[in-house]
Amino acid sequence: MDYQPIWLTFRLATITSAILLVLALPVAYWLAFGKFKGRGVVEAVIGLPLVLPPSVIGFYLLLAFSPSYWFGAWIEKVLGLRLVFSFPGLVIASILYSLPFMVYPIRAGLQSLPASLREASYTLGKTEMQTFFKVLLPNCKPAILTAFVLTFAHTVGEFGVVLMIGGNIPGVTKVASVAIYNEVEALNYGVANQYALILFAITFVILLLVYSINNRLLRVRQSA
Repeated sequence: MDYQPIWLTFRLATITSAILLVLALPVAYWLAFGKFKGRGVVEAVIGLPLVLPPSVIGFYLLLAFSPSYWFGAWIEKVLGLRLVFSFPGLVIASILYSLPFMVYPIRAGLQSLPASLREASYTLGKTEMQTFFKVLLPNCKPAILTAFVLTFAHTVGEFGVVLMIGGNIPGVTKVASVAIYNEVEALNYGVANQYALILFAITFVILLLVYSINNRLLRVRQSA
């Protein structure tokens, strides 16, 4: 059994989740408290990965990232970076595909906070940014933790998008889900089972720890 796909999978999930956490915080705040026209359009675009088949998203990303089209050609010309069949392409595709799994839990956590928290902060002279980072986010730890883990787990389980964007290049784009598919296709069920068991065990332990921590934080908040 080659452990490189496992390592590559968790590397991809970690990088994707870390980048998405930074990107999703202002987006979630904007959706939770912002007043603007076209909110439904923005939410629909963010939520597309929840309902569209991965092959559809992967196909359009493959076209967009291809050097034969303007975006892929521009990226390659300006940054010298080819996104198709490369690890950076997997990261960008995973960010787009996992965006709602990071944004929506954080937005729900922000909206669940009492409005008095923001009002009290503004009354004490705090700016909107100070209120966000020093008042709201510390009270949204369970939501942020849940969002991070859901994004991580979703990225670990990606198949259609990563296969279409990255293909099956060992050490570069061959993640665990693709390796499982290859082994099943070759009738190597024993090796496929090993990959699957490792992913199952690790993701189960991560989810168990997160929900245990969240339940503990909830009990502390309720007793305060």
